Amino acid sequence: MTTAPVLVTGSAGRLGRAAVAALLEAGVAVRGFDRLPTPGLADAVVGELTDATAVRRAARGVRCVVHLAAAPDDLRYPRGDSPHDGDNFLSHLVPANVVGLYHVLEACRQEGVKRVVLASSGQVVDGYFDENSLPATVTALPKPRYLYACTKVLMEAMGGVYARAHGLDVLAVRLGWCPRDAGQVAEIAADPDNQDVFLSPTDAGSFFERAVNAPWAGHHVVYATSRHLHRLCYDLGPTTRLLGWSPRESWPTGADPGE
Repeated sequence: MTTAPVLVTGSAGRLGRAAVAALLEAGVAVRGFDRLPTPGLADAVVGELTDATAVRRAARGVRCVVHLAAAPDDLRYPRGDSPHDGDNFLSHLVPANVVGLYHVLEACRQEGVKRVVLASSGQVVDGYFDENSLPATVTALPKPRYLYACTKVLMEAMGGVYARAHGLDVLAVRLGWCPRDAGQVAEIAADPDNQDVFLSPTDAGSFFERAVNAPWAGHHVVYATSRHLHRLCYDLGPTTRLLGWSPRESWPTGADPGE
């Protein structure tokens, strides 16, 4: 195995920490990139996604980028009446999820990084829940939940463009819900569909380890969740066939953000 590191953006976040831990356990050298220092990771760059120079410096000499850093969701959805009708599209979503994505893909192109794993979201197919047309497949047309999900639709499309135009191997993963706080844990606990798209940190970490190390090439879209309890919401078959990965946990294992 090559000694060149893997860059994990958003390495100080919950999913980022899970990815870093799993990769280190597998013997993979890891470099972090985040707005905050990454606990326990000596090789890390502190910076913003909007800083193209910092992003390119972080990508220099790495063999793969796992891009998790992002503005994590809509400010509010559904939108209410004034004064509760604002959004974070221009203030947060565009700078981090559009401009930042561009900087990451450009850094990969410029630095010769050939493998990229992009963290999309199951929210890009949220409309299929309303239609009761599940499980959503990898070929299903996007039906995004709201503005955050629209930025992830763009992410998947840009990944395809860089794969075709610049020869990058790009894997876009529509991730399930790994809760960041007690409020999100309560939301998942209240809805069986949320429980069925739950993604535990351990399952997330093992997924990213396989995404980095499995022998895939080209441009692919896959799903990653933990095991469902009630009904299958996302088709995990392509994930298993491409990466040899299947989830081992289910709600609520690992749900507590304090773990």
